Amino acid sequence: MTMGTQERILEMVHHCYWDNNANCAQTTLHCLEQLTGLSVHPSLYQATVGCHGAAGHGGQCGLIEGATLFLGLYCAAMGKSAEETEEICARYALVFNRSFGSMACSDLRPGGFRADDPPHLCERFTVRAVTCLHDFVSRLR
Repeated sequence: MTMGTQERILEMVHHCYWDNNANCAQTTLHCLEQLTGLSVHPSLYQATVGCHGAAGHGGQCGLIEGATLFLGLYCAAMGKSAEETEEICARYALVFNRSFGSMACSDLRPGGFRADDPPHLCERFTVRAVTCLHDFVSRLR
């Protein structure tokens, strides 16, 4: 990955969080849409409104949810079968889990969850996760 791509991811994540108040799943979709040129339908963004740790309850991380949704779209665009797509999503889940130690928002979120948490606490982690996904997608054939 070029430094330009890394800087672009950093800027896109910041824009999504602070200018659009997007959640982590939406931010993942937006970043990969921009980085790959694969269009994401607006209804998918709407469908991910609650995909941030099970709507803030510490469930599955929205970064993995957004990633697997994007991988489903990307694999379809590549002509992959449902079985191939599922295998690719499973491979990415393993990469994510190995890279970050968990897929649970409650484990990954800095400091867990508190009522007085500042907004967009996962911004730095999101940059790392989007970078990981972009690297993974870039190697798909």
